[in-house]
Amino acid sequence: MTTQVIQRARPLTGAVSVPGDKSISHRAVMFGSIAHGTTRIRGFLQGEDCKSTIHCFRQLGVNIQEVADEIVVEGKGLGGLTEPKSQLDVGNSGTTIRLIMGILAGAPFFSTVAGDASIAKRPMARVTEPLVSMGRKFGAETKRTLLLLRLEEQSFTEKTIRRVSQAHK
Repeated sequence: MTTQVIQRARPLTGAVSVPGDKSISHRAVMFGSIAHGTTRIRGFLQGEDCKSTIHCFRQLGVNIQEVADEIVVEGKGLGGLTEPKSQLDVGNSGTTIRLIMGILAGAPFFSTVAGDASIAKRPMARVTEPLVSMGRKFGAETKRTLLLLRLEEQSFTEKTIRRVSQAHK
């Protein structure tokens, strides 16, 4: 039998940067916006869809800056979002429209969310139906080039949310 001695190797060291991820980038901006305090996002994917999310939350009163290689979000808390002065344009971002609808559903102000022709073709019932069952009122209009979803001014109560959660079990 032959014995081999394996010498200890030097440790592996260094840093690895992975490319930005669209799904995580959207959610990082949204969670940072409804959190209290500062959120720093590194590795943000600079695509049009993710930029639409930033634009919408800026319209909702959130201060979002690009500083060096970071996106810095000054969160206002869920109750700190403010009524937008114009419609929120999600462009072609299905993730933005679907997720922002849930965030806006409990907002005590009126808002209109718009998307381009591609968004107008996508199904929104899986988002709007649960919100309607919670008492949220929508006005919807689809034109060839635009989808408009209007959320009437209101807010949910804990009782309403609990009732709907129990109904979906």
